[in-house]
Amino acid sequence: MLNTYTDIRYLKGVGARRAEYLNAMGIDNVGALLRFFPRGYEDFGKISGIMNCTLGETVCIKAKIEGEVTEHYIRKNMTVFKFSIYDGTAFCRVTIFNNKYLAAKLAGGREYLFLGKIELDRFGYSMSSPQIRETNFEGIIPVYRATANMTSAAVEKLVRAALISTETEEILPESIRRGNNLTNIREAIENIHFPKSREALERAKRYFVFEELFVLSVSLMLLKGKRKVAAKAVIKRDYTEKFYSSLKFEPTEAQRRAVRECLRDMASGRVMNRLIEGDVGSGKTLVAAALMYNMARCGWQSVIMAPTEILAEQHFRSLSEFFAGSGIECVMLTGSMKKSEKTAAKQKLLSGQAAVAVGTHALLTSDVEFKNAALVITDEQHRFGVDQRAALALKGQNTHTLVMSATPIPRTLGLIIYGDLDISILDEYPKGRAKTASYVVSGELRERAYGFIKKHIDGGRQGYIVCPMVEESEQTAGIKSAEQYFEDVKNGAFRDYRVGLLHGKMKPSEKEAVMRSFKAGEIQLLVCTTVIEVGIDVPNATVMLIENAERFGLSTLHQLRGRIGRGKYESSCIFMTDVRGGNTAERMAAVKNTSDGFKIAEADLKLRGPGDFLGSRQHGLPDLKIADLYADNDILKLASMAAANLLEHDPKLNLPDNANLRKAVIDMYKRLNEN
Repeated sequence: MLNTYTDIRYLKGVGARRAEYLNAMGIDNVGALLRFFPRGYEDFGKISGIMNCTLGETVCIKAKIEGEVTEHYIRKNMTVFKFSIYDGTAFCRVTIFNNKYLAAKLAGGREYLFLGKIELDRFGYSMSSPQIRETNFEGIIPVYRATANMTSAAVEKLVRAALISTETEEILPESIRRGNNLTNIREAIENIHFPKSREALERAKRYFVFEELFVLSVSLMLLKGKRKVAAKAVIKRDYTEKFYSSLKFEPTEAQRRAVRECLRDMASGRVMNRLIEGDVGSGKTLVAAALMYNMARCGWQSVIMAPTEILAEQHFRSLSEFFAGSGIECVMLTGSMKKSEKTAAKQKLLSGQAAVAVGTHALLTSDVEFKNAALVITDEQHRFGVDQRAALALKGQNTHTLVMSATPIPRTLGLIIYGDLDISILDEYPKGRAKTASYVVSGELRERAYGFIKKHIDGGRQGYIVCPMVEESEQTAGIKSAEQYFEDVKNGAFRDYRVGLLHGKMKPSEKEAVMRSFKAGEIQLLVCTTVIEVGIDVPNATVMLIENAERFGLSTLHQLRGRIGRGKYESSCIFMTDVRGGNTAERMAAVKNTSDGFKIAEADLKLRGPGDFLGSRQHGLPDLKIADLYADNDILKLASMAAANLLEHDPKLNLPDNANLRKAVIDMYKRLNEN
């Protein structure tokens, strides 16, 4: 008998060449083959009538061939076979393309099963290229992802061979299966590939969805536990109220709660690994400032790294204002600073004179040293590489880590997406922030939209026009590139205004120069791409037009909208789209009717699916084989609770019942490290 770790080369029917084909599909051992789940199924067990079936959907018809099967030569390499079938409710024309072998097996007057889509035209019902089986076959057939070298039928044959010759092992402990009403591994694996019924298939799917989410939850919980190492800096006194008393405004309760959660971590004796997740404008910088204030008062240094110079400058100005009169000195380090300025900043950090460092990648150079850095903060972490984040953390020893993100992730997914971090959520806006009105319009109203933008600019304000693409070469029908759009409006509708262009393919120095000009008010209207999604804080910008809005995810639209309404002025965002099909109307309504980033994230996840929404590699999340993080949310909750309970009783998975789970967790770590 084989086991699930047996190399795929040793399975009957697999030679060296076929093993290469399977390896390319991610199948290197027998277990991987058995967990190469079908992408769909052909159900010959549910019979429909021609007359009452749903047109355009795949159905199974049990019908008799009327008359003979006729052959028609169309052109070279194209022969079609035609015949008519009758099932007692109606006649249907059937066409088969280039399949002489199948046509030869069919006989007039005999009954068969036909699986395919039925259409209706002026000549009656028709079916093109259906799957055809004998009437004694009424099962569910798996359909596998195929390649040029491995057809679905070839994979099916190998799976059948593996099921006969392989001993399957349970990953889930019996207590977990029993407590969650799950079938056993053998029944699950047989019915996920060759289901005895629809009910058996659903039970098998539930088993593997639970198993995958359970293993992922255990892996991330263990990873979080491993990172709970002893901290170099332990907060022994809380100076937060003194910091609050120096502010000119009242922090929100959400901000206060986040600061309390962080300080509790930092006072525990273990390093903090926490994510501050807040919507655009929710006040994450104040939370960071409160923590830095406490660290400085306790004699430690803090570092905050931003992805762009202009964002680093914004943080530097904000923190300098927060710490004014406190005696806490901030220094900034960016690539464009003069050498003398950099040298002075580095000396202050090395001596400990400066308690706070704000900067970009310039903080990572080997000659930047700290006296006693103990808190490391990264803003918009996904914009930094893993190596960069690690290099920053190494500037101190066993440092506390805070990650700030303005990209809301639905609360229910927090454990999975940021499983190695504790999470604090800012779900309130500071008082005094102006609301942004949102409108969805078609391209027919473009001239009116331009007039609306001009009114804002004439009133002393500034605006954005956002395009989905940069260059003309990227263009598809009906979509202008940012470069072309800039030329058109600069020489057309906005020729009397100061118009700028900003996109991601510009040199960093060029981007910085444009952003500075816009922030200074030298540019009145900025034509741009999503490069502005993070990093520009211009309180004077009050109007935005987003072209081809259907091409952006809802969360991106919300992030873009967050670039306006950042001051005391009323603001307006116009989503322009001419697309009427699909779920565009539903998506546009979702972003128009709410300014809650978490609700928009939920809608985005539901409408786009987890793959597009999450961007697995951006978040370090492995590709899931069968689980759907939105559709399977209820199972995710159960799996997470079960994982937590198991680790309470066996925190290192040393018990014999958890031996196979331990192997699965090691495999999961490999997948996590690949992302």
